[in-house]
Amino acid sequence: QVQVVESGGGLVQPGGSLRLSCVASENITSFFAVRWYRQTPAGHRELIASANEGDLTWHSDSVKGRFTISRDNVKNTVYLQMNSVKPEDAAVYYCNLARTIHTALKNGDYWGQGTQVTVSS
Repeated sequence: QVQVVESGGGLVQPGGSLRLSCVASENITSFFAVRWYRQTPAGHRELIASANEGDLTWHSDSVKGRFTISRDNVKNTVYLQMNSVKPEDAAVYYCNLARTIHTALKNGDYWGQGTQVTVSS
């Protein structure tokens, strides 16, 4: 079983920045995709960023230009740099690993426990 641990959440002011980290217990190059989801208090879960094989990255329209996903393969860590944070970015952020394109099309294979991001002045 792969362990996935997120960190870096907390309180941030509107317009501020935060960096989330996700550490995996297995070499992340063995995964087809490493991704960030978020779930709002209303229960809506959204895929917001993905880093795939070949260093391809994707960001949802809701965070494009403000958030950036990156990975450090040596540290087995995935990052989410959050800039120009908005109140609607408040959510629990989850890291997700998918071994193959097939599992990536579903819900991936492994999830972390989530890290809370609160946006308030």
